[in-house]
Amino acid sequence: MHLQLQTRRRDSPKWQENSKNVLPGRQSDTERVGMITSSSNQQIKNLQSLLKKAKERKEQKAFVTEGIRMFKEAIELGLVISAYYSEHFFEGLETADRQTFTGIPYEVVSDGVFGSISETVTPQGVIAVVKMPEHDVEEILRNASKLILLENLQDPGNLGTIIRTAEAAGMDAVVLSKDSVDVYNPKVVRSTMGALFRKPVIYVDDLIGFVGLLNVKGFTTVATDLSASSDYANADYGEKTAVLIGNEGNGLTPEAVSAASLKVIIPMEGQVESLNAGVAAALMMYEIKRK
Repeated sequence: MHLQLQTRRRDSPKWQENSKNVLPGRQSDTERVGMITSSSNQQIKNLQSLLKKAKERKEQKAFVTEGIRMFKEAIELGLVISAYYSEHFFEGLETADRQTFTGIPYEVVSDGVFGSISETVTPQGVIAVVKMPEHDVEEILRNASKLILLENLQDPGNLGTIIRTAEAAGMDAVVLSKDSVDVYNPKVVRSTMGALFRKPVIYVDDLIGFVGLLNVKGFTTVATDLSASSDYANADYGEKTAVLIGNEGNGLTPEAVSAASLKVIIPMEGQVESLNAGVAAALMMYEIKRK
């Protein structure tokens, strides 16, 4: 079975000539290069492409983060390709402790242009182009005991929430079917609150085949199913567990349910027919943590 893993390489041709400045120490006005003041600037256009197009992100093997917290985490992991500081942020940075940002290629962007590429209501003044993290699926399988598997998940907010919850609940990795939403969608990246850098996320070509592989490797693969007789709170999940969560509108496919070695139900009161995918995932992950 072929498992598709999005490889992350350091080189990215479209950024080879970009962001030539670095912050070796305090710069005087005469040492600074020009500020980007036009949204038609090629680097700004490329940022916009990375923000809007999954295809562009895959081709460049890079994505965009916004905000100081995720910027610092990306620096620590050595993933930052280039940084873009708003004029206001950069002016404040000159009088602050700049040790964290030393050596990072950067450009200064006028506040107006920065606002046009920012995806937040109150921009913090830092946008970075970041290399996609690399993960070895075989190594993950050798060491993992708790996995969350997502089939055709489409909502960026749900995916971000699930990744963040996966870290909090101690899951070892998040695995997505190839038709799920792009994990590097800006909304996903933002809602992970940095968990994307700390929790492996991989895509596989054949999720059903991957479930079969996990069964062979001794995992209890768990599907939530309204027709199941076992309450999720009373089930025996074993030492190694992989939970399957389905599409927001349709749930798991019949093939995914059939492939799972254990079917459980999350009881619901009233006239509710289903739970939000993020809520169902959180309940299942914390139940596994509790066991």
